Amino acid sequence: MKLIIAFASGLLFGLGLLYSGMADPAVVQGFLDPFGDWNPALLWVMVGALLISFLGVFIARRRDKTLTGDPLNFPKNSKINKDLILGGLIFGIGWGLVGICPAPALVLLGRGMWEGIIFVIAMLVGMRLVTFFKNR
Repeated sequence: MKLIIAFASGLLFGLGLLYSGMADPAVVQGFLDPFGDWNPALLWVMVGALLISFLGVFIARRRDKTLTGDPLNFPKNSKINKDLILGGLIFGIGWGLVGICPAPALVLLGRGMWEGIIFVIAMLVGMRLVTFFKNR
């Protein structure tokens, strides 16, 4: 049952990325360029996602188990530190430069698009480099 829920959730999320245009780097870059040819469409996608997420967290906080019966644990760490700030900056710069973040990259990869292939390879290399340098 957990695999079916995971598959359905991933499929719904991926279809939502495709339908909303968030898997299209040109649309994302248009949204991230408020001083150029700004495309505000993704603003409404993000507002909708925040509202649905807020509702989901609101409901989940009143439960102690997931729908599959697993314990429900929320993150305890809410500190803002240099790793969080540096990671956010790197993520934001990368997103702004290419208009792709991890989830849309997987959608592009699944569609066999070269942008997704290159991004996912670079993302995996970057994750390895961070692990390598943090362990030194």
